[in-house]
Amino acid sequence: MSEKKVRVRFAPSPTGPLHIGGVRTALYNYLFARQHNGEIIFRIEDTDTNRFVPGAEEYILESFKWLGIDFDEGVSFGGNYGPYRQSERKELYKEYVQKLIAADKAYIAFDTPEELNAKRQEVQNFQYDASTRDQMKNSLTLSKEDVEKNMAKGEQYVVRFKVEPNIDVIVQDIIRGTVKINSSIIDDKVLYKSADQLPTYHLANIVDDHLMKITHVIRGEEWLPSAPLHVLLYRALGWEETMPTFAHLPLLLKPEGNGKLSKRDGDRLGFPVFPLEWKDPKTGEISSGYRESGYFPEAVINFLALLGWNPGTEQELFSMDELIEAFKLERASKSGAKFDYQKGIWFNHQYIQLKSNEEIGRL
Repeated sequence: MSEKKVRVRFAPSPTGPLHIGGVRTALYNYLFARQHNGEIIFRIEDTDTNRFVPGAEEYILESFKWLGIDFDEGVSFGGNYGPYRQSERKELYKEYVQKLIAADKAYIAFDTPEELNAKRQEVQNFQYDASTRDQMKNSLTLSKEDVEKNMAKGEQYVVRFKVEPNIDVIVQDIIRGTVKINSSIIDDKVLYKSADQLPTYHLANIVDDHLMKITHVIRGEEWLPSAPLHVLLYRALGWEETMPTFAHLPLLLKPEGNGKLSKRDGDRLGFPVFPLEWKDPKTGEISSGYRESGYFPEAVINFLALLGWNPGTEQELFSMDELIEAFKLERASKSGAKFDYQKGIWFNHQYIQLKSNEEIGRL
């Protein structure tokens, strides 16, 4: 364990209601931080402006308030490392984009979507990487004058990460152990788009985690394929020595176990997949929530904690304090956890029996 103060973050995108899988990720971050007398930061990753949904941020914050997961700093909480909303950090990201270009770790690319599509039609499994970048329209193939001329004309461009080929990239993961891949399978990812003057997730994520002194990145398994790229970005920016430790959590699976849990599964089988009820601002469709369905927040927390984590004992009922004491990331499962909603009902019944009539009446 690092001797630095433990700092973790939960960083949702305001693109809709908070999925129950996101709640579990936040819970595991919270338990880890509290167990190590550390801090948990709430960050909003809103660089994808096309998918922004009004009211989503407020919904997420209200969900955590109901569940009893409190943050130490971040959006709505303040702190010394703000702003904590990515859309308010644009100039900061530009600075690091320029540093990568100046160090020959990134380059400007002018290829249009149409040109890229044509290339994909022409070349099977086309990948923009070390083997193809010298055939494309970018600052590695164009003269400096042409690059400046294109930019002066207002031509749209992206900045791509220049991935060095044939390098072994090693990711040390608390749950999965050592993950090793060859850099040749990683394409030159887009880090920045001139169209909206915003970075992509990969760059913003690395810059924010470094500047906010995040020590552990605890996130879903779906981000594991991106981890080698993130290691390379830390290296390119000269931050490898302070790179956080990774832990990639198992997916929450459908009750039948065949694929990732989705809202449709809840609709189909009659259980909520959101902590609170959600009304879609566009369609008016209402999705059920655990709060409105008569669940105690303690029951939801207890149920989620044991989805993908094993305490190593027969104990099933845990208060938040007991979870903080017992939680060990190393005991999280590598394989996905089936969402047993009947078990969730069982947990709620256990908590109902422990409550007073007055507490039950307030449900």
